[in-house]
Amino acid sequence: MESNRQMKFRILVLVLVSFFTKAFASDIFPKAQNVTWSSFNFKSMLTWSPKPTNYSYTVEFSELGHDRERTPHCIRTMETECDLTAELKNLKAIYNADVLSEPKLGVSSDLVEFPHVTSERFSPYYDTVIGKPEFKIEVNNDERKTTLLVTDVPTALFNDLNERLNIRDVFGDDLLYKVIYRKAKSTGKKEKTSKSRIIELTDLDRGESYCFNIQVYIPSRALEKQYGELSHIQCSSEDGTSIFEEYGMGVIAGAIFIIILAITAIIIVIVMCCRRRKTQKDTGKEGLPLNGV
Repeated sequence: MESNRQMKFRILVLVLVSFFTKAFASDIFPKAQNVTWSSFNFKSMLTWSPKPTNYSYTVEFSELGHDRERTPHCIRTMETECDLTAELKNLKAIYNADVLSEPKLGVSSDLVEFPHVTSERFSPYYDTVIGKPEFKIEVNNDERKTTLLVTDVPTALFNDLNERLNIRDVFGDDLLYKVIYRKAKSTGKKEKTSKSRIIELTDLDRGESYCFNIQVYIPSRALEKQYGELSHIQCSSEDGTSIFEEYGMGVIAGAIFIIILAITAIIIVIVMCCRRRKTQKDTGKEGLPLNGV
């Protein structure tokens, strides 16, 4: 019975020591706050706050079910971000990270366990934001087909030959493009999804100008993360456009007014010149002597 009491007492002491040790450690090395993953075109960053003063931060990360790792540039750092792009090699894996508050580089401590904060789970393949794609518009000579030539968005990833990868290299058959298009003078929209970056549209009216937006579409992702950023809008040229539609009534009216002013000025100058010549002739006749009878 006595041994049982001693055991409970020892456990209580250990709990209290652990509690006060952690509280003391948190006072000396404040915990990181707002630990967040951010990833754009597979450039994956872990960020947090606040800026450290008399302590530093160390980042530990791991693929779920694997041992924790560290990257040299995020050990005892005074920064509040860590670039883990090159470290997350298994893009489809799920990762989490810990930000530890530790002594500054070169300073020792008797603490065994330092205050830390764990991030939310993150997967580069399923969570990175895909940026705006760029594209060109080509209209066939017979105007029966319009082709959109999309440039696959480059990523922050490189292969073993140090060649930059684009999103097609990463997503493969998972990558689709969604096109949103409408007549330039209309608000009604149509959509088309394409597996290819060369998108052909054959349902457009000849001679009409159309405006296009394109975005990446990844159906295998969660619903709220399936679409990338929407591209800048581009419009095709319009054939057979009348001068009034091309330049507008205001510009045309201004041009006509300038032409009328110019013609009026020319007429006034001509009339004044004619009058001056007539006046000179009349003055010359008055100065001649009269002929004898």
